[in-house]
Parts: sequence; structure tokens; C-alpha cells
Amino acid sequence: MIAGILLAAGAGRRFGRPKALVEYEGERLVDRGVRLLEEGGCHPVVVVLGAACAQVRGAVTVLNPDWATGMGSSLRVGLEAVPPEAPGVVVALVDQPLIRPEAVERLIAAFQAGAELAVATYGGAQRNPVLIGRDHIAEVAASLAGDVGARPYLKRHPGLVTEVPCDDAGDPADVDEPGDLPAG
Repeated sequence: MIAGILLAAGAGRRFGRPKALVEYEGERLVDRGVRLLEEGGCHPVVVVLGAACAQVRGAVTVLNPDWATGMGSSLRVGLEAVPPEAPGVVVALVDQPLIRPEAVERLIAAFQAGAELAVATYGGAQRNPVLIGRDHIAEVAASLAGDVGARPYLKRHPGLVTEVPCDDAGDPADVDEPGDLPAG
């Protein structure tokens, strides 16, 4: 099975509290993100926490003690927690609650069809979620720094990246401030 990683460690400074704990349509964003990955076909799902701790049903939770350094350290902690038998991993962000499981399903289908790295696109622009094949996990982890995820690695290997159109599989808009959440 393809594993899933939900990055949910940030403090949500602009939001005023950790976004993982924010509720939208009666569900915490962290639970919504786990559901996205599970319903999309990922198992196990690893949730990387940091600024806030939470019990998360149906997921393996790991703590990033260096969460304040940015997304890079959180992704590294998540990649280290992926079981070695997983052939790949889908990475999603807790602050994109409008992406639907179909996006994850499409990334997994692209991987099963031979993609080594797959990226969801919306309106032709690469966004999250992202699928990283097993052969690239160690290199991606070694390349991470600061508040940047896998994007620089993907840009250095454009010939290996499969873009997967997901325009009709949700909205990739980030929730950075309370007003960014649509009325639910």
C-alpha cells in the first residue's frame, strides 16, 4: 500500500492557532486530512505534529521537535516514519481542506502506471498533494531544508515528474487566516 503523510506541525501564526486543530464543517482539519489520504487509498497515514499535539484516530502520529524551522523538517520526520515496505508515499498539507480523495486516487493510479514522482495540478499549476516513489524518499529527505518541502527536488528532476490534472478533484487553496475558510 502507498503510505500517506499529513503535514500538520505548524503553529498557524496568521490563523491565530495551530490549523491542525481548527474545525471546518464539524471536523478538525487534521482529521479531515487523514480522511483525505485514507479515502484516497493510503495506508498507513502518518501525521506530523509539532506546535500542537492531538489524538488522531486512524493515523500514526509523530512529533517534529524542530517544527518551528519549517516544512522541511516536518516532511523529513514524516518520510522517516514511512514503513520500509511502502512503495511510495502521498504527501498532503493540513491547510488544504477542500482537496478531495479523487486527487490522491489519481496520484496513486499514476504511480501504478509507472510514475516515479507525481504532482497534482490545478489550472496547470503544480500543487499538493504529491506522490514520492520509494526510490526517491531518501534523496528527498536529504534535500530538505527550512520552510520548503519536496518542490526543489521535483524541479531538479522534471523528467521524472508526472503531472496529474486534478481541477475537478477539489480546490487547493491554502487556509492561512480564519477568513480563508469557506462558509461550511
